[in-house]
Amino acid sequence: MAQRTHLGDADCSIAQALDVVGDWWTLLIVRDTARGLYRFEELQRELGVSRKVLAERLKLLVEAGVLTREPYQERPVRHEYRLTPRGRGLLPVLVALQDWGDTWVLGDGEMTATTEESSKEAARVHALRGTRLPELLLPDRFGELRDPVADTPFTVLYCFPGAYARAESYPPGWGGIPGARGCTLESCTFRDQLAEFTAAGATVHGVSTQRPDEQREFAEHERLRFPLLSDADLDLVTALRLPTFRAAGVSRIKRLTLVLDRERTVREVFYPVRDIEASVAAALAAVRAAG
Repeated sequence: MAQRTHLGDADCSIAQALDVVGDWWTLLIVRDTARGLYRFEELQRELGVSRKVLAERLKLLVEAGVLTREPYQERPVRHEYRLTPRGRGLLPVLVALQDWGDTWVLGDGEMTATTEESSKEAARVHALRGTRLPELLLPDRFGELRDPVADTPFTVLYCFPGAYARAESYPPGWGGIPGARGCTLESCTFRDQLAEFTAAGATVHGVSTQRPDEQREFAEHERLRFPLLSDADLDLVTALRLPTFRAAGVSRIKRLTLVLDRERTVREVFYPVRDIEASVAAALAAVRAAG
């Protein structure tokens, strides 16, 4: 096994955390297990890393309690690697790194809740077509866990930065962030066209990183008749590498819409969303065309 240098600052939590995840392969392994790649061969194919290096990093992460090793086959014995609660605690770190990269490496350093059609961020999101959402559960506005993919032919997941029942609940400067405004209009447009989506065989779910109680207050105020799901723990964000920005100390999903089929495959992507009402109409047209 490659020799590792242990950081000696026992009182610095940053140094101690880097002693576990300071190697760049380890965070990429956490990224990909969060995306639903659990098996050695899947991880090696995705990362393009040697078997020796991957085996070393997986052993390190299991020993550190970030991953757990679970058998999925008896003859021969083979294992899957799943994130533990300690490992899931790293998801905000991954999202923060992605947000920093989108803003400062791929972008111009300005905080924005949208992007340009030609951006690498948009290309990453559009590349979701044909990928499968791993199984996960998100709390709805009542705190009940739900699968974001419904048992209907199609599910429309519209992801939005945040919507509140009271104007004073919005973060300071919200209206000045490009792409942040319009969440109420979007939710109400889906509400008003819900019967048409249902007739086309689609369930509508709204997703934001707000707390369930915040979503509940908003949904009741606007009389929404479909579930709002909370991704406050960033499970969906990391599973699909969705674009985010930070406002008031919270990671927010940039506005986008996904159409998935019953097998959890992403069939269509709408991002960036410039015209909210047109994007809702486009999602409905996509569902009708796929049906």
